[in-house]
Amino acid sequence: MRLRITAAVALLVTLALTGAGAIVYAIEWQRIEDQVVAEIDQELAEFATVQKKGLDPDTGQPFADVGTMLDTFLSRNVAGGNEILVTWYAGGPRKASSHEAYVESDSFRQTVEPLIGSNGTERVHIPGYGEAMVTVQTVRNSGSVGALVIVTYLEEGRAGLYETMRTYATVSLLSLLIVTALAAWLSGRLLAPLRVLRDTAEEISETDLSRRLPVTGNDDITALTRTVNSMLARLEAAFAGQRRFLDDAGHELKTPLTVLRGHLELLDTGSADDVAETRELLLDEVDRMARLVGDLILLAKSDRPDFVTTEPVDLAGLTDDLLAKARGLGDRDWVLDRAGTGTVTMDVQRITQAVLQLADNAVKHTQPGDVVAIGSSYDGPDARVWVRDTGPGVPAAHAELIFQRFGRGEVPDDDEGFGLGLSIVRAIAVAHGGSVSLEEAEPHGALFVLTLPGSRIVPDVQESPWPGS
Repeated sequence: MRLRITAAVALLVTLALTGAGAIVYAIEWQRIEDQVVAEIDQELAEFATVQKKGLDPDTGQPFADVGTMLDTFLSRNVAGGNEILVTWYAGGPRKASSHEAYVESDSFRQTVEPLIGSNGTERVHIPGYGEAMVTVQTVRNSGSVGALVIVTYLEEGRAGLYETMRTYATVSLLSLLIVTALAAWLSGRLLAPLRVLRDTAEEISETDLSRRLPVTGNDDITALTRTVNSMLARLEAAFAGQRRFLDDAGHELKTPLTVLRGHLELLDTGSADDVAETRELLLDEVDRMARLVGDLILLAKSDRPDFVTTEPVDLAGLTDDLLAKARGLGDRDWVLDRAGTGTVTMDVQRITQAVLQLADNAVKHTQPGDVVAIGSSYDGPDARVWVRDTGPGVPAAHAELIFQRFGRGEVPDDDEGFGLGLSIVRAIAVAHGGSVSLEEAEPHGALFVLTLPGSRIVPDVQESPWPGS
């Protein structure tokens, strides 16, 4: 990653410097061209002034012929350092502002002759001098024809541009090296937390999830580090919970397995009564183990996204059905506290399972004739379904313990449960995005409340608050 970032920065800087150099080169090239054309236009304008007046400055009389006009202009005009002024009459070049071999060459004649009479400019390549512009301005007088020829060397003006671009290339190369070095150093500093994160992650194993990444700075990488630390904390908690769960499950399974083994070892196969009695006892233990395994499988499935299948459910109708089903759990004074009005999105089978589990717990902790009530309400953002009883209630010290897996508070002597019922209720509530809580009932007893989030509820009417609010 550091190499890729450095290469990307180097490429971008190279493109930027190259583009800037190309633009400067093109602009300066055109400026030099325009400057050369301006100098040629100035010479032609001065010659046009002399031609227009038509008077010899020495005599004040009109020029006798074209040659005299051209020679007089040449003698009174100073050519620039990058140009040669040549007079052309009587069929060829006569005088020049400086003696150059090119002016006397055949290539010069071949370039100028086609332009005599029509004027114009021709670009030529002169050995030893490079590119040049040959400009011809024709003049006629008394039947004679001549021309002023201006030879302008372009390479002299361009030499400064070439030198400037070489200097620019040198400075750009040094700048590229400096920027690349800084990019490599800076990217290394920026990516250092990622290297630490990688090294620490490699050191963390499933047996040591307590390690955390060092958090420094306040940027995106710091936020990533905090996220990874949060993930590690959740994983550590999940593994710890899994270990406790397996330990507790093994402990709970150990007892029925010990019972099975003990009775099988003591079984008198020759006694029909002993075999029948042992068979009945072992089948009962197998049923208990089957219930335990079923509860464990249910809890394991509670973390899956398909654990609940929701649909719109009428809250009032569901409450009536729950009360009707709960009546078969025991001889209690079954009461409907309230039936909420509204449509709730839920998994009706899972919610029924949770409420009946709460009702079964209420039956276990009450006596015949005690009140066990079921109710529901919708009062604002949440829908609630509750089970209330008039039993002894739950001690405050056990309020959180009873919702943990294999967690059990004070239970009757004949209770053969495993302590998984309320943890299943909590798993169902959490799978719906809600929660389950324990509150004190009036005048005494326990009140277990399932709360479903308002985002899953489309209320029909407003209701009065549920009991205890």
